[in-house]
Amino acid sequence: MGCSNCGTANGGKPSGCKSNGGCSTGGCNRLNVYDWLANLPFSDPDSSCRIVEVSFNKGSRKDFYRNTTTHLFEKGEMVSVEGVSGFDVGQVTMTGEMVRLQMKKKDVDERNPEIKKVLRRASDKDLEIMQQNKSRERDALTRSRAIARQLKLEMKMSEVEIQADGRKATFFYIADDRVDFRELIKLYAGEFRLKVEMRQIGARQEAAKVGGIGSCGRELCCSTWLGDFRSVNTTAARYQNLSINQSKLSGQCGRLKCCLNYELDTYLDALQNFPDNAETLQVAKGTAILIKKDIFKNLMWYVLPDSNKQYPLTIERVRKIRQQNLQNVVPDNLEPVEVSTGKPKEDESGFVDLVGQISLKTLEKADRKKKHGHHHKHGQREAQTQQQPGQAGKPPQGGGQGRGNSQGGSGKEKEGKTPPPPPSQRGRRR
Repeated sequence: MGCSNCGTANGGKPSGCKSNGGCSTGGCNRLNVYDWLANLPFSDPDSSCRIVEVSFNKGSRKDFYRNTTTHLFEKGEMVSVEGVSGFDVGQVTMTGEMVRLQMKKKDVDERNPEIKKVLRRASDKDLEIMQQNKSRERDALTRSRAIARQLKLEMKMSEVEIQADGRKATFFYIADDRVDFRELIKLYAGEFRLKVEMRQIGARQEAAKVGGIGSCGRELCCSTWLGDFRSVNTTAARYQNLSINQSKLSGQCGRLKCCLNYELDTYLDALQNFPDNAETLQVAKGTAILIKKDIFKNLMWYVLPDSNKQYPLTIERVRKIRQQNLQNVVPDNLEPVEVSTGKPKEDESGFVDLVGQISLKTLEKADRKKKHGHHHKHGQREAQTQQQPGQAGKPPQGGGQGRGNSQGGSGKEKEGKTPPPPPSQRGRRR
């Protein structure tokens, strides 16, 4: 799968791609932000932001770097930046005033002297060295997992990121508890001959690095645009009247889906219109128990004792019954409203909306009818072919004699004489 805008395949290098969201993996950068200030002129160019945002490892990591050179970098350029006792190579993903807004969002001070610098545009030699070191990451990950297993450490190595110049490697791991990896670092440093940095990540960060397609059919939010991860609990599912099914509510990381928080504020605002303390209502038939709330239709569904029937009530009706119960008044019935059954509606043009009305069973029935009709017609044709040889010498019934009798009773019809035309055609000839 490549970029929909530039056509870059996985691992390829983009050539002037103008994609806002970037490729899913490979050439363009994911986790991208659309620079809507790129084409707007500013009155004071000297006060423009001299910091650029650079991404590494196919967009899984980003950082800000100060541009102290005389070059003006554009989005998509490869640059060499300061690293740990060396240099690193990344791709520019944002420039200009949008960087200031992004730094404000992430609470980074622009005047911080600890911000590293951009060294130069990446040369061909820099890119070649980077490709050589990046090709070592897969073997380093396999070997690091084997070493951690030999030491019997309760940790999972998720990813290994080697700096472009090959002087440092960052090992990302997942662990439930604290891990004593002092001996592990010594073995890694002796095995790979570079500086080792261990960094612990969570399950959501691992899913963001691996990537994939969610149940909605789109790429994972954590691997495309979601930068910070908020806590998600089952309370968000209860407010949205979702069934607490762990297999359906969990994402590919094994945790609750981040999208449960997207519409939570809308549901909380809508639930403010529903009355409180209305779980039970007293009526003449007994105590009605609340089973669910239809937030979109503003209905509350109740069930009576010794009955499986569900009664939808409006919010106004529930408040009225609630007020009557507080006054020790018990109404005769609930007075439920009628809810549409969802049958297909006929438009003015005469067409019927059958979306969702066709199932596999109806298609199978139609297929059986076609097959049955085909066999029936085939049997009639065979019967006709069997009757034709025996009826070859017989005159057709209702032939010339019948027509002659109806015209005057001569009983015989002369050869070559055509019958008179019908009355409608006689008038036309006249």
